[in-house]
Amino acid sequence: MLGEVVKFRAPAHHTGVTSRVGTWLGVAFGLCFVTGLLSHGVQHDWPWPTRPVDLYRVTQGVHVISGVASIPLLLAKLWSVYPKLFERPLIKSSPHALERGSIFVLIAASFFELVTGLFNAAQNYPWSFYFPTAHYAVAWIAIGALLLHVAVKIPLIRRSLEPEPETKTILSRRAFLRTTALTTGVAVVATAGVTVPWLRKISVLAWRNEGDLPVNRTAKAANISVPPDWRLKVGEKSYSLQELQAMPQTTHELPIACVEGWSQNATWTGVRISELINARGDVRVESLEKDGLYRATTLPEAFAQDPLTLLALRLNGEELSLDHGYPCRLIAPNRPGVLQTKWVTSLEVL
Repeated sequence: MLGEVVKFRAPAHHTGVTSRVGTWLGVAFGLCFVTGLLSHGVQHDWPWPTRPVDLYRVTQGVHVISGVASIPLLLAKLWSVYPKLFERPLIKSSPHALERGSIFVLIAASFFELVTGLFNAAQNYPWSFYFPTAHYAVAWIAIGALLLHVAVKIPLIRRSLEPEPETKTILSRRAFLRTTALTTGVAVVATAGVTVPWLRKISVLAWRNEGDLPVNRTAKAANISVPPDWRLKVGEKSYSLQELQAMPQTTHELPIACVEGWSQNATWTGVRISELINARGDVRVESLEKDGLYRATTLPEAFAQDPLTLLALRLNGEELSLDHGYPCRLIAPNRPGVLQTKWVTSLEVL
């Protein structure tokens, strides 16, 4: 038996099944990569528009949902190809060794991205590395390995996707594909409610629910203590909370859209940043938080001058709670939640 080629004839292991599932997986991975690249860019000062106000909500929602869809697709793809691991000889030539090595890299990088992405969505970090940097770097490895794999397999993919004569096993192959598609659809619907409002009642696995606006980082976690004599510093001026409340107030409905994929609309009331800042330019926004990663952010000029960008004092008609950024917080259209700075203490034109 040693040295014999082990042949698997189950319909799910057919190259046509592998190619179709692989195509679906490639589309999901492509969407996940492109939208993740956009999210990374927005958080690292890439040019980004203020309109439409829901753009980041959509792109980040697609990022997380396509990542969820990739999980059953990846498992189905691996199930369809795992017999190849038993083929002998293990290495047939140098190109074959390169191909096998790239597949190993692709599988390892894919599992890393999907598993760490799921943990991030749940805000659970059982590792010591910095998630955004590692997730971004490995994404390039995964997409590079995927493109190499596709380039090598294009001839086989083309042949296997061509219509083939009916055989007794076709129905079973189709059944496997239907099951894979159904499982992927269920996974998407079960989680998509985090960002698609009309799916929230049926998204049983959604990690954010309809109701009060969720909070990712509480005041306690940020070690926030608002001093009794708190004042907002704006250039050479400063304002008490009462003075801010006495200024003309503007109300807008804007979403909070977080990198974990969840988003929710809320009604915000406060003072327009453009009416507080008398000069044009990017604005540095600082928080009372002392050592948080996003304790200070840069608000690009386009956002600072946008009439929808507020120094919010009220949320849904009520004074901000401490967890939501009391005494005031930034809210701007089409910005990631991590850049909507809470507990604001100063605004400075750069």
